[in-house]
Amino acid sequence: MNLHKSKWSGELKSSFFDLLDVDNGYIRFEEYISALLKSLEEILDTETIIFMKYDEWKQELITEASSTLMEGSSSLHVNPADPLIQKTHMKVFYNEPPCPGLSEFRLVLPLRAHHQLVGILAIKENDQGSLDLIEFQELERLAGECTNLIKAAKSLSNMGQEEKRYKQLFRVTEKFHSSMNMDAVLEEIIHTLQDVYPDFTYYLLLSHDNSSHKGLPIKGLEYDSENTAAMQAFLTGTIQMEDSRLHRISSLYAPLKGKQGVYGVLQVIAANTVVFPKDEVEFIRLLANTAGGALENAQLYQQSKRLVADLQLINETSHKLNSNLRLSDTILYMRNQISKSFQAEEIGFITLGSNQQPAVLVESTDFFHRQDSASYIEFLTKKITIDREPLYIGDTAVQEAILNKKYRSIMAVPMIQIDSLKGYAVVLHQDPYFFTFDMFKLLQSLIHHSTLAFANSMLREELEKMVITDSLTKLFSRNFLDEKIASSFEKDEQGTFILMDIDDFKIVNDTYGHQVGDEVLVQVANLILKNIRGTDIGARWGGEELAVYLPDVPLSIGVAIAKRLVEKVNMTSNPKVTISSGMSHWKKGRMDSAKSLFKRADEALYRAKKSGKNKLIIHEDDIVLLP
Repeated sequence: MNLHKSKWSGELKSSFFDLLDVDNGYIRFEEYISALLKSLEEILDTETIIFMKYDEWKQELITEASSTLMEGSSSLHVNPADPLIQKTHMKVFYNEPPCPGLSEFRLVLPLRAHHQLVGILAIKENDQGSLDLIEFQELERLAGECTNLIKAAKSLSNMGQEEKRYKQLFRVTEKFHSSMNMDAVLEEIIHTLQDVYPDFTYYLLLSHDNSSHKGLPIKGLEYDSENTAAMQAFLTGTIQMEDSRLHRISSLYAPLKGKQGVYGVLQVIAANTVVFPKDEVEFIRLLANTAGGALENAQLYQQSKRLVADLQLINETSHKLNSNLRLSDTILYMRNQISKSFQAEEIGFITLGSNQQPAVLVESTDFFHRQDSASYIEFLTKKITIDREPLYIGDTAVQEAILNKKYRSIMAVPMIQIDSLKGYAVVLHQDPYFFTFDMFKLLQSLIHHSTLAFANSMLREELEKMVITDSLTKLFSRNFLDEKIASSFEKDEQGTFILMDIDDFKIVNDTYGHQVGDEVLVQVANLILKNIRGTDIGARWGGEELAVYLPDVPLSIGVAIAKRLVEKVNMTSNPKVTISSGMSHWKKGRMDSAKSLFKRADEALYRAKKSGKNKLIIHEDDIVLLP
C-alpha cells in the first residue's frame, strides 16, 4: 500500500485546525486525539488504533484515547529495560511487541521527542491485512508527524489549563484578601487544590493550632521521623519533596509562608507516582505563598481583635475593682472574669500571711476547699514564695510533687504589692496544655491590675475589723455587739444573750501579774470563738467581762453552749480560772428591749457570783421559756 504523504499529512493537520478554539487559541486535547485516531484509522484502513501516553514518573503507558468506543482506561507498566525505552533507534515495531501487554497489536509506532518516549500508537490490523503493504519509512514519517501534532495539541491544551489555573489563583487571591477568617482561608486552599488536582490528596499541617476546623484535612505539625520533610519545609521556608519508589507515592511539602514567618505546611500527595510532577510544583508554590500571606493577615487580625478584647477586659476589670468593693465582692468579681475569659474548671485565691502559710479564700471554687487540693496548694505555695514569679504548667503529669493529677493544666500568678507577696491566683483545667501562652499573659495582666484593689480591700477590711474588734482578745467590741443585737431585734424571731465574768480575776493579776492576766483573758476569748458559730457574736463587754450573743437561737441551745464554756474554762485554763455566767433571752411577741436583755443577764450573773461562782444562772423571767 503506497501512502501519499501530502494526502495523509493534510488530513491530519485539517483535523487539528478543525478542533482549534479560534477565539482563545486553545485546543481540547481529548477531542483532538480521538479525531486524530479516527483519521489514522481511515488512512491506514485498520480495525482499531489506541493512543497510550507514557508517564515518565509512574513508568506506565496509560490509555488516553481509541479510534473505536472503549470502556474505561487501562495502564501498562513499562520496565526501563524494555526495547520501547532502550532502543531509541528503532522507530517501528512490526510483528514484534516491544513489551509484554502489547502482543495483540500488529503494529506499534513509538512517538518520540528528542529521543524521549512521549507515547505510542498501538494498531490492530483488519481482516484484509492492509499494514503489510506500507513501507517502514513511511510509517516512521507518519509517527513523526503524529508526534508533532500531538505535541502541538498538548502545548495548546496546557496553555488553556495554565490559564484556568492562574485564573483560579487570581480568584483565590481576591477571596483571601477579602476574608479575615482563618477557617475560610484554609477551606479555600483545599477546595482550590481539589478543583485543579482532583487526583491528589492534601493535608494542612499547622503549628500551634488549637481550633476545631470541621471537615478540613488538618493535622498538628509535630517533629517525628515520619514528618522530617514537613519540619524541614517549616523551618527553612522552602519546598521539600519526599519520594517513595517502594510504595509508589510522592509527596510535596510547601510552606505556608508570610512576611513574618511560616504558619504551617501544605502537604500534597501524588499516589502511584515515583517522582512528583515537576510541572505542578510552581503553581502549588504560588498558591501556598498566597495562602501563607492570607493566613498571616487573618492571624494578625485575630490577634489584634484579641488584644483589643484583652485591653477592654483589663480596663473594665480595673474600673470595677477600683470602685471600693469589699474583699468578698472583689474576689467574686475576679473569679467570674477569669471563668468567662479562660474557661477554667477551678479557680483559687490563696492568701499568704506573715509566716507564708497559705489560706484559701472562701470565694475560691469547691476544689480548693477539699483535701485533694492540698498537694496543689503546697506545691504552688512553695514555688511562688521562693521564685515570686508567675507559673505556667502545661501538664502536671511531669510534676512529682503534685500527687493528684486530675487537673493537668495550671496557671498561677502571684499578687505582689510594693514587694510584699499577698498571695496568688490559680486556675486549673483537666486537659493538658489547655491554656495558651496568650491566656497566661492575659491572666498576668489581670492579676497585676487587680492586686492593688485586692490589697486595698484587704487593708480596708483589716481596718474595719480593728475598729470593731478588741485588740487583745480579738473578740468584737461592745459597740459592734450593741449594733448587731439591735439589728437582730428587727429581723429575727428570738435571741439568747450570755454575760460572763472571770472569777477572782484581781487575784490572778495580783498573783501572776497583768501580763498573765491578759493571757488568761485571751485563753477564755479563744474558747468562746471555738465554741460558737460564724454568725454568733463574741464580744469583750468590759474589763474581765465577756459576752456572747446567739441570734435566732432558742434558750435551750444557749444553755448548752454556756454550760460547755463554763466547763471548758475550768478544765483547760492555765493558770486555772473559772467563769460565772448570767443568761437572758428574748422572743418576738414579748414586750422586750436590748436594754432589758442586758439588765436581766447582768442580774443573773450577779446571782451566779454570789451563789458560789463557776456556774450559769438563767434570769427567772426567762427560765420559763425553757422546754
